[in-house]
Amino acid sequence: MSKDIQTYIKLQVKGGAANPAPPIGPALGSKGVNIMEFCKRFNAETQDKPGKILPVLITVYVDKSFDFIIKTPPAPVQIMEAAKAKKGSPEPNRNKIGSISWDQVKAIAEDKMPDLNCFTVESAMSMVAGTARSMGITVSGDRPF
Repeated sequence: MSKDIQTYIKLQVKGGAANPAPPIGPALGSKGVNIMEFCKRFNAETQDKPGKILPVLITVYVDKSFDFIIKTPPAPVQIMEAAKAKKGSPEPNRNKIGSISWDQVKAIAEDKMPDLNCFTVESAMSMVAGTARSMGITVSGDRPF
């Protein structure tokens, strides 16, 4: 028999660095979740991705138990890593801060595919390229499709 779900909590946490300090502690504590148990389980599952920002969806049940799903790093974070930029441009239509190739866009799109709401790699590449453009990063080369 399935458990009754009380709520969902969405957080973005660095891999292997979950601790009870804000924002994790207050978000989980207000729902009655065991904070230290979440931190230990999350850190154990994300040891191979230290320092990467990872979105996590926590399902809290009525009996205060929980499950969580770790998603892939956000597309803007991956784009900034590929372009070797610290942050996006304050004026993306005027000031370009970097450039990435279509091969890098395809690698990011394939990595993000399970979390995106698209069916083909080409449409995922269009989404990633649009995100890059809105950050002030140009996509260089000929569009492969």
